[in-house]
Amino acid sequence: MINFLDLYSINQQYKSELKQAFERVLDSGWYILGNEVKQFEKDFSFYCGTKHTIGVANGLDALILIIRAYKELGIFKEGDEIIVPSNTYIASILAISENNLVPVLVEPHITTYNIDPDLIEAKITPKTKAILPVHLYGQLCDMAAINAIALKYNLKVIEDCAQAHGATANGKRAGNFGDAAGFSFYPGKNLGALGDAGAITTNDNELATTIRALLNYGSQVKYQNKFKGVNSRLDELQAALLSVKLKSLDQETQIRRDIANRYLTWITNPEIILPIVKLQEAQVWHLFVIRTSNREYLQKYLTDNGIQTVIHYPIPPHKQEAYQEWNSLSFPVSEKIHGEVISLPLSPVMSDNEVDSVIEVLNGFKYKF
Repeated sequence: MINFLDLYSINQQYKSELKQAFERVLDSGWYILGNEVKQFEKDFSFYCGTKHTIGVANGLDALILIIRAYKELGIFKEGDEIIVPSNTYIASILAISENNLVPVLVEPHITTYNIDPDLIEAKITPKTKAILPVHLYGQLCDMAAINAIALKYNLKVIEDCAQAHGATANGKRAGNFGDAAGFSFYPGKNLGALGDAGAITTNDNELATTIRALLNYGSQVKYQNKFKGVNSRLDELQAALLSVKLKSLDQETQIRRDIANRYLTWITNPEIILPIVKLQEAQVWHLFVIRTSNREYLQKYLTDNGIQTVIHYPIPPHKQEAYQEWNSLSFPVSEKIHGEVISLPLSPVMSDNEVDSVIEVLNGFKYKF
C-alpha cells in the first residue's frame, strides 16, 4: 500500500536531531515559555519576514486569538462580520463564531479552490470588519486583489496559513500579506510538530502584545491579569522540535513541487481534473487535490490497487450540523468541489517508483456504467 502520508518516515529523517532537541529541553528544567519558544519565534519570523511570531497551542487557537485581540483593542465587536471562503475547513469558520462574530461565506473560484476576489465586494456590509482568506491546499490566494478590497473598505486581513507554510509571491511569504496570520503545525502539515502546535505572525506591535497576554491567562505581568484570557501556549518541546524541522522546510517543499509537477505532466486520464497552478512558488502542495465526478468509484479503484487517498473535505461548512442555520443555503461551486475532490499521496519521502505507480494506476482508471 502506498500511504497517503508516511509521518513515521518523514520524522525519521530527523531522528538524531529531534532526540538532541528533546534532551536539550529535558535537561534545561524549563518547559513553558522559555528559550526554545523564543528561538523558534525568532526563526519563524525571519522565515516569514514578519516582525512577530507568537507561538500558540494549535492553529485554531491562532485564528481565535487574533480575532479576540482585535475585540479587546476595540476594532471588532460581537455581531461584526468577517468574510471567509465557503469551502474551507471548518476551523476557519469556528474561529469567527467562537468570538461571537458572524462568518459571511463567499464562494471560491472553481480552478484555484481559493476565495474568489470578484465575489467579495458584493458581500461587504457596514458590519464587515475583516476578510479571512484561506490558502487552501497550499496555494496562496490572490492577495493583491484581496488587499486592494480591504484597503478600499478599511478592512483587516487575517490569513489562514494552516496549509501554506513557505508559499511565496512577489518576494513575500504566506503570513506576511495581511494584518495577521494563523499557522497550524499539526503533525501532517508541511511543517509539522510531534503533537499540536500553532503560531501567529504579524507586523502589528500592539496586536502582538495583546495576543501574548491573552494566550497566557490574560497576563502581561505574572499574577496581574489585564484580560480574561486563556491558556494557549506553544510548549518548549514542540518549539524545539519545530526548530529542527524548519531548517529543511524549503528543501521538503521543493520535493513536493517536483512530485506535483510529475503528476501534472504525466496524469493524462480525461476523467481526472488536475489542479491549476498560477505561480509555482505560490503553491507548496500541502495537498495534491484532483477532482472527478465519479469519486466513490475512483477511491475504491485506487484502494484496490494499493493507493491510499483522503477526501479533503467531504461536507461543506454550510451543510454541517454545527451550522444548521445555513443548511438550506446553496453554494453550488463549493458543493461541487466538496463532492468531487480527492487527495493523492504526496510527501517528501515518496519514492520515484511510488509516484510512477500512482500515475500509472490513475491513468488506467475508467468509470464503468
